[in-house]
Amino acid sequence: MSYRSTLNSLSETGNYRRIPQPMPIGEPHPAIDLSSNDYLGIAARKDLQQEFFDLIGDNIPAMTSSASRLLAQDQDAYFRLESQLSALYGSRPCLLFNSGYHANTGLLSAFASEPKTLIIADKLVHASMIDGMVLSRAPFRRFAHNDFTQLETLLQRNEAEFDRIIVAVESVYSMDGDKADIDALIGIKRRHPKTILYVDEAHAFGVCGANGLGLCMDSSAPEEIDVIVGTFGKAAASMGAFAILSDEMREYAVNRSRSLIFSTALPPLTCAWTSFVIGQMTGMDKEREYLQHISTEVFNCISRIAPSAGPSEPSHITPFLIGDPVATVELSNRLLNEEFKVLPIRTPTVPAGKERLRISLSASIPEHSITEFCNALERIL
Repeated sequence: MSYRSTLNSLSETGNYRRIPQPMPIGEPHPAIDLSSNDYLGIAARKDLQQEFFDLIGDNIPAMTSSASRLLAQDQDAYFRLESQLSALYGSRPCLLFNSGYHANTGLLSAFASEPKTLIIADKLVHASMIDGMVLSRAPFRRFAHNDFTQLETLLQRNEAEFDRIIVAVESVYSMDGDKADIDALIGIKRRHPKTILYVDEAHAFGVCGANGLGLCMDSSAPEEIDVIVGTFGKAAASMGAFAILSDEMREYAVNRSRSLIFSTALPPLTCAWTSFVIGQMTGMDKEREYLQHISTEVFNCISRIAPSAGPSEPSHITPFLIGDPVATVELSNRLLNEEFKVLPIRTPTVPAGKERLRISLSASIPEHSITEFCNALERIL
């Protein structure tokens, strides 16, 4: 099949994608953005940007590292950010990555490359985790979403054959917005000592738990979670990612994680901004409370007008299931005509038949806009 015939097929089935065109310079965006991961509204806050630049004054960090992390001459910004995160996560070691994708592909492919390693992953883990599993060339199994009974059965069936079993999950799932039971996972790990528990907190960091540090730190034993991954490109309004792990695993990743070894490191300026934002973010309890409030409003709206299409619980990520790509694109376009940007999610991001709108909420959205969105959705349906 040619590239063009593939593109034509994607168009005919409603699965063709386009990069959005930029708005004219100086022209305001007319639509309320309900597809952004700016959960705390930090990216929209010019006051915080100005405060950051006032703080650094003329001491502007370099705009590029010009080398990989292992070769970069200026390491100060990286070690400062890692030390800050380490202090927040119980003095455990921290390692930076260029993105959540780099972290998951690099860490999983490295840790699973050792002989006699098995990966068992939730069916709905992010594509970056799946790619890390594939790159590792290790055998892997999948368990039904949040079905820990099946997970434990898989562990029992396989633990005699393997030296270590990596259990990979998300704390808040990127397309469904629901949560994993972290304490239940810790209990499973205790019953199966070969388990390495790997939790991606990309959509929880900044939003969930005390000080916005995610669900792992709110669990009964965060120190028993072997790897905690968080990202800066969502609630923290920056770029990059981090992993909290043991000294041994950090050292191993530095020596075996190809996405770390062979990528130009983050710009020191970006690390300085991230450090500043995290200092602000940990105290943003009012923003987190408001985000939970509008999440409940949207949940109640969808539960009322289309109960079978909505999520299982209130979340800053709210799916609206449709199940057909063409109808999903049509609903997205009709909402855009009402000045609400909610982009369609189609295969391969979600399985065929699970097409949806992904309503992504931000603390920067005023409550009256949430009410207007709910009214518009009800009118259209």
